[in-house]
Amino acid sequence: MAGSVFDSSLFARLFPTGDVGRLFTDSAEVRAMLLVEGMLAKVQGDQGVIPAESAAAINRASMEIQLDPGALAQATGQNGVSVPSLVAAFRDEMQAPEHAQFAHWGATSQDIIDTALMLRLRQALTLIETDLVKITTALATMAETHAALPMPARTYGQHATPTSFGAVAASWGMPLLDLLQEIPHLRKRCLMVSLSGAAGTSSALGPLAANTRAGLAQVLNLTDPERSWHTDRTPILRLADWFTRVTLALGKLGEDTTQLMQSGIEEVRLGGAGSSSTMPQKQNPVTPSVLVALAHQTSGLLNTLQGASIHRYQRDGTAWFTEWMCLPQIVLGAGSASQTARALCDGIVPCPDAMESNLNQQLDMIHAEALSFALAEHMRRPDAQTATKALCKEASATNTSLRDLVARDWPQLDGTTLFDAAHQMGHAPAEARQFAAMVTQRNAS
Repeated sequence: MAGSVFDSSLFARLFPTGDVGRLFTDSAEVRAMLLVEGMLAKVQGDQGVIPAESAAAINRASMEIQLDPGALAQATGQNGVSVPSLVAAFRDEMQAPEHAQFAHWGATSQDIIDTALMLRLRQALTLIETDLVKITTALATMAETHAALPMPARTYGQHATPTSFGAVAASWGMPLLDLLQEIPHLRKRCLMVSLSGAAGTSSALGPLAANTRAGLAQVLNLTDPERSWHTDRTPILRLADWFTRVTLALGKLGEDTTQLMQSGIEEVRLGGAGSSSTMPQKQNPVTPSVLVALAHQTSGLLNTLQGASIHRYQRDGTAWFTEWMCLPQIVLGAGSASQTARALCDGIVPCPDAMESNLNQQLDMIHAEALSFALAEHMRRPDAQTATKALCKEASATNTSLRDLVARDWPQLDGTTLFDAAHQMGHAPAEARQFAAMVTQRNAS
């Protein structure tokens, strides 16, 4: 097995990451760091910090030169960071020492690495946003179409009261809508440039340090933090938290779908369930299981990342290295979950006959709450609850439906409505339609 399922050819279709996966390769990281170096030189050239001719040469070379990440490995292993070897290799490849000497002027390794990371996180955010829009659109269609389709709601794994399949679909989608609404704020407040030099003082960047940082933020379309954030990992933590919550929300979709496909429930079916190597009858909920597994992994990684967010003094290798090990896996997990959930939502089909059959199980006792409130119109609420419990106990003991016992003891109640799931879903259909309308409105804006 590969060290990570996201890097595995064998598991590439089980844990797909799409274009998000391409952002977390050595080549993508080197490419992003060179882009930052080139844009830094451009800004410094425009400001007269370094010669304009040298700035133009560096900027042009940063877009043309290709560096082999493997060639940087030896020095990276020694230095703990890749930037010293990257800058050295870049200067050599420029073959213009009179200009190359001004590359990486006044910056430190963390400035380049963190800024390059933000460029890739921005792309990941956009890619996953696209997936979430498609997922919520599919769920909105599901919610609208099946807003009034009754099914059992379950609490603690047991029948509770009737709900609708549309409302269940809406419950899967609402957290995703909230996550989509957070994205503009994340872009503005967390996707920020880093440029403050060796110890966060910007001393080597000269008197125009603040202007250079602002200029670099502008050309890279990132936010200027107006400070050093080398040891303040809040932007990283907030982004990681968002990616984690994406994975957890989609994990809930996977968990519910797995349970609803379970033998004896079978209220949904999937378009492409997995097969068993030995049992021909099996249709395994592989895709939903992937979503749940990704959620388990990601929540653990976030905990590790949060624990590593306390950096000692002005730079901390241990904490930073831990971040490198956790953050890509968190983002890739969200990317894989969003890709997987898109495919899952295209294949979820409700099974109305099974839903109706399950509603009619347990001798109509799924309507016990409704009965207790109907009886409360004729007696005190505590007495109504006591009477309902007694009827439920008798139903179980005699294998008689609650409907028949109510018709015997309380003929004045409207049993037809009381024991009709279509009339006992409360606001579930309205909430399903409201979610669908919210998605339509968002997509139109």
